[in-house]
Amino acid sequence: MADIKKKMRKIQLAMIFAIIVFLILLVTMFVVFSGIFILQKLGFNLVDEISKVPLLTFAIVSVSVGTVLAFLFSRLPLKPIRTVCEAADKIAEGDYSVRINLKGPTEFIQLTDSFNHMAEELCSVEMLRSDFVNNFSHEFKTPIVSVRGFAKMLKRDDLTEEERNEYLDTIITESERLAELSTNVLNLTKIEQQTILTDKRLFNVSEQLRLVIAMLSEKWLKKQLEFDFDCGEIYLTGNEEMLKQVWINLLDNAIKFSPDGGAVIIKLRRTAKSVIITVSNEGNILTEESAKHIFDKFYQADKSHAARGYGLGLAITKQIIELHSGTITAKGTEDSRIEFRIELPNGS
Repeated sequence: MADIKKKMRKIQLAMIFAIIVFLILLVTMFVVFSGIFILQKLGFNLVDEISKVPLLTFAIVSVSVGTVLAFLFSRLPLKPIRTVCEAADKIAEGDYSVRINLKGPTEFIQLTDSFNHMAEELCSVEMLRSDFVNNFSHEFKTPIVSVRGFAKMLKRDDLTEEERNEYLDTIITESERLAELSTNVLNLTKIEQQTILTDKRLFNVSEQLRLVIAMLSEKWLKKQLEFDFDCGEIYLTGNEEMLKQVWINLLDNAIKFSPDGGAVIIKLRRTAKSVIITVSNEGNILTEESAKHIFDKFYQADKSHAARGYGLGLAITKQIIELHSGTITAKGTEDSRIEFRIELPNGS
């Protein structure tokens, strides 16, 4: 059925082209013969009276032959249009690998570049969507399977009180993990859909960072980490709650991947046009490849999964920073540290 529709569309394009040419020829012949008629009335004899072929017959034959030839040769000028239509149909069917290569005028080359760029972007979006769905399903399935397994074990009558409490603690932990994952996904979706920054106000970002450090004290004290916080009192205009989430994500990430007894360094300074915040910690070396993807959803640089994480915190952080018209980058330093650098405009 689809092939029949494509063939019909090709015929329709050729017919439209032929009809246009026919009308042009018809109008041209009308104008020519009207001119000849007027000139004859004025005394100019432009038609060979001894011609064996009547003028009207000649006109009809000319128009008919021209129309047929236009229909037959219309495939040539209409070929680029058909090529684009066929490629668009393949993309609509889910084949994002299709590319076109039109030859000819500059406009055709520009159309080729634009179409192929669009196809590449759609392919990237589809890959991201597929990866997101797969990772999302995996991250959700793991704690659900764990909860179900331990819940079944709780039905046994031969469990000791210690075992029962251990299984209950595991169920609670995995349930909290599910809740955290759901919250992160919802937050990321909400931020991605937001295009205008709201609830902006001037606040003390230095004090906010100190509060976040205190809030996470249980985690970093447990690992005996040292915090080096080098900054004065700096104020910033932005969404206070959103930026608080940024510092929570970055510092929690630094604590999570720091070795016991390590140091987390936070620097905050103001320039003429921006406020720059850097957060660095000791840990595994960050490769260039990891740095390219570290802000992708569900991406985890630590393939060993030694530290629990979902790869959503940094994705949320990047979205919030960009919503504030800022930038965030990650790199590995020469002294084997991982450094995140955030730059926010003074007038956020």
